[in-house]
Amino acid sequence: MQSNSVRLVDAQSLPLWRRPESLLYLLAAAMPLSFATWSALLNNFVVEVAGFTGTEIGWLHTVREIPGLLAIGVIALLLLLREQRLAVIALALLGAASAVTAWFPSFSGILVTTLLSSIGFHYFETVNQSLQLQWIDKARAPIVLGRIVAVGAGTSLVVYGIIVALWDALGLSYDTVYLASGGLTVIIAVFVALAYPQFEAPHKQHRHMVLRRRYWLYYALQFMAGARRQIFVVFAGFMMVERFGMKVSEMTALLLVNYLINMAIAPAMGRALGRYGERKVMGIEYVGLTLVFLAYGGLYWFGWGLVVACGLYVLDQLFFALSFSLKTYFQKIADPRDIAPTQAVAFTINHIAAVFLPASLGYLWATSPDYVFLLGAGMALVAVGLICLIPRHPEPGHETILSRALPQPAE
Repeated sequence: MQSNSVRLVDAQSLPLWRRPESLLYLLAAAMPLSFATWSALLNNFVVEVAGFTGTEIGWLHTVREIPGLLAIGVIALLLLLREQRLAVIALALLGAASAVTAWFPSFSGILVTTLLSSIGFHYFETVNQSLQLQWIDKARAPIVLGRIVAVGAGTSLVVYGIIVALWDALGLSYDTVYLASGGLTVIIAVFVALAYPQFEAPHKQHRHMVLRRRYWLYYALQFMAGARRQIFVVFAGFMMVERFGMKVSEMTALLLVNYLINMAIAPAMGRALGRYGERKVMGIEYVGLTLVFLAYGGLYWFGWGLVVACGLYVLDQLFFALSFSLKTYFQKIADPRDIAPTQAVAFTINHIAAVFLPASLGYLWATSPDYVFLLGAGMALVAVGLICLIPRHPEPGHETILSRALPQPAE
């Protein structure tokens, strides 16, 4: 692993491919190789191989989200490791655990491999998001973050395209696909460790837990984002397999369409965020999600068919791509030294609902699937109310529209 350090201001003298922004793009491509493949195959794998029902899938996702709830542990690890190095180690763990998923097709085996890959994913994402906010200038953040989303979507697009094209044609197995995708992630992690220097951000990060009252709206929005995300991640895809009987190739083709759209429009989303601000963009995201969740219920109330379900699934994922606006909101209001510890705290808050919702809603799903989506619509509406409190131009001291009207607490 590279031991030399390079300040961000000096990194521009490096070859283009070795600069911090290029590293962020490479990491954005490496993570979906494992995670997108795992997600694409998961519902079919657990139904066809392990015989899961809604109850087991709920418990699986509860276990998967436990490391997210414990993401605050990143703060302790940063006492021993630099953020960049921790990101590489976590990425390698994600790839290795994903690679062996099909080797353990029992309920307990899937829980263990899922837990390990989830530790890698959540710790990687916590540190990676911190590095993004530290390494990218505020003025360029919406555009660069949009490009990062596009790179991740493009990688997922390639992965899904290969699965769609070759799954039936070559008779691919779950073992082959998981092993190949996870192995590639590990290879990229090793390459990053050897090829890149350690980049030094201009602001030294706090190494202790940071909880600030002026970030309360950011914390609340993180909680709502976690709750909303779980309903989609756990139950929307499961519904497509359980209710409509979609095969691996069909489910992957749907994800392929989704990521093709995301790759094409994510940069435009970034430009729109820079022009219109976080309040309008997040408002559009959550109003749209409210309508999508209500329409999911309509699949059960009115018997709408597969075409409508596929359209709603793509829309749901498209709105989810707008979530990087929450990153730029925090970047604008944060003390630069708070970024790393606050990202760890935010990930934990994001996963409070994520740990408890899947298992509990799994039991509700067994009797009333439409009520799960109705609950999701209610959560999205609560988020809309919170978003209305975001100022047009957030900054330290003006974190919400109430900030200037109320006395500011001492930190």
